[in-house]
Amino acid sequence: MTTPTVAVFRPDDERLERAVEELSSLGVDPLADPMLAVEPTDATPRSDADYVVLTSKTGVELAAARGWDPGDATVCAIGDATADALADHGYAVDVVPDEFSSRGLVDRLQGEIDGARIEVARSDHGSAVLLDGSEAAGAYVHETVLYRLVVPDGAGVAVERAADGALDAALFTSSLTVENFLSIAADRGVREQAVAGLNDAVVGAIGSPTKETASELGIDVDVVPDAASFELLAETTVSRLD
Repeated sequence: MTTPTVAVFRPDDERLERAVEELSSLGVDPLADPMLAVEPTDATPRSDADYVVLTSKTGVELAAARGWDPGDATVCAIGDATADALADHGYAVDVVPDEFSSRGLVDRLQGEIDGARIEVARSDHGSAVLLDGSEAAGAYVHETVLYRLVVPDGAGVAVERAADGALDAALFTSSLTVENFLSIAADRGVREQAVAGLNDAVVGAIGSPTKETASELGIDVDVVPDAASFELLAETTVSRLD
């Protein structure tokens, strides 16, 4: 019996290494394709806000490395991974929305941020929902871009495999991984074939926003885990291969 091949798209750092280890432990053949790389901007979140929002573990690590001090601000984290990273670096975490998304945080803060100053510290590809929703709720919003997300050199091996119909499954961990995958496919002239290959495979998306992006771009998503956890995404997707 041939071992299933599962493509995984994670940032080109220790997260990709852990993803490969996780998939190997599940008995599949991981195909690591780092659709994202982090370029720090060396910016520091402001320290004079009433609320500070961090949206990723990467953002927390970069802010901590810059010696960021939130002062008396209410610290908000989108997702358990972000909250855990804040705690690991000695920051108190005051708010984690039940829904791990920009919309979830806007809904959680609705009614309490009118007139408040909100600092949003994140990547250059953050959703406008967080900024627009906070402003609509009466807040004064400032965004600090802590890092840029770029396509690393050498990305795209899974694009060719998908176009050849040689993938059994693919794991998308953000909307940007979907967009970059299709951008590379278009540049290589195999977008239609790559989408067809994905639609013949089992496609997992880490959350509803990623699924929505994929669906809008023609990719059928088969698996969305109950929580935004890579481990759960991998386990749930691989179980569909049985």
